[in-house]
Amino acid sequence: MAKFLVLVIDSFGVGAMDDVAQKRPQDLGANTCGHILQAYPEVRLPTLERLGLINALGFKANIMQPCASAVFGTANLQHEGGDTFMGHQEIMGTQPQTPVCIPFSAVIGPVEAALQQAGYRVKRMGEGLQYLWVNDAVAVGDNIEADLGLVFNVTANLTLIPFSEVKKIGRVVREQVKVARVIAFGGLIGDSQRIHRAAETRLDKYIGINAPASGAYEHGFQVQHMGYGVNAAVQVPQQLHQVGISTVLIGKVADIVENPHGSSYQNLVDSQTILDITLSELQKPGASFICSNIQETDLAGHAQNTARYLDRLQLVDRNLEQILAHLAAEDCLIVTADHGNDPTIGHSKHTREKVPLLVYCQGAPAGDLGLRSTLSDIGATVCDFFHAPAPQNGRSFLPQLRPHRSTI
Repeated sequence: MAKFLVLVIDSFGVGAMDDVAQKRPQDLGANTCGHILQAYPEVRLPTLERLGLINALGFKANIMQPCASAVFGTANLQHEGGDTFMGHQEIMGTQPQTPVCIPFSAVIGPVEAALQQAGYRVKRMGEGLQYLWVNDAVAVGDNIEADLGLVFNVTANLTLIPFSEVKKIGRVVREQVKVARVIAFGGLIGDSQRIHRAAETRLDKYIGINAPASGAYEHGFQVQHMGYGVNAAVQVPQQLHQVGISTVLIGKVADIVENPHGSSYQNLVDSQTILDITLSELQKPGASFICSNIQETDLAGHAQNTARYLDRLQLVDRNLEQILAHLAAEDCLIVTADHGNDPTIGHSKHTREKVPLLVYCQGAPAGDLGLRSTLSDIGATVCDFFHAPAPQNGRSFLPQLRPHRSTI
């Protein structure tokens, strides 16, 4: 019974996409992988090298070499920008929709009316720019930590309101707006005045709650991301469930992808823990799809810490050697990413980069899978591997891996 493992090295891009000059000029010249390797010319990542990392990168950045036996490719991001949430939805087969970019002030009226119609008590807070205060426990406004105008936050004091109710408030907001994400979250804050004191404005246009300053992350943190146009019913986990294949999500992917019929290891950040669980799941009997996210690389990118990023890559590389040793003949592995986060580019945000596709399937002919137009090709390949209905989006490259395909 076969396993299909997708390991997402969060933010490990291999070069700016062709459209960044028009869409994200701040990302011109970004190459997360290339710049990290260039900073350490004598460092070797032997397992990633064997899987074709330098082949996918397209040039020799240090002593590492292309591998003649590798099965490799690259993939563009079909979603706007470079976003972990939408990157993983795209991997799972979602057709990304173009969100709008607007301040919360542009939709405060319809959102307020919808919340009131749903039975909530709603106040406007602030002079000039305002945010909403719902049931004396929940603030609704702009996300001021992400790219402005693309995300709205629903920030809650969970000492006063259950998270189940916060998610209902978030869904009301989600139904009224077309921004990329609505994030419903909260913590055991105690004094709600701390939320109000954390209110900040940006560019005289955006107003929201500074999430770290609000105390929401400190105790009892819970979160749900609600993406624009995301329909879990046509994603990989549901399509596999239809043919009796279970899905196992490990790390950040478990926090952002719906998986009601499978196993989800949530709220994990430590890379070694995530990789230990991944190996354990790989060794269990029965067929399954496993998707694991290594978030600490992305955190290092945000911190603009090249040394820490490399350290996490070395950890992944060592563990990948063990994972390869435990793959059965019928199993398949893809190592990929969801965007870039170049710690050398001069800003601390995600970078819009194509990502590597490093594939290991015994018997697959060596070669280049090409530049795929969407991360959804991964999800389509997973479904094809298990003879499941295709997800909403993507084109399977399984025929290139198994030109004389046998039954799984």
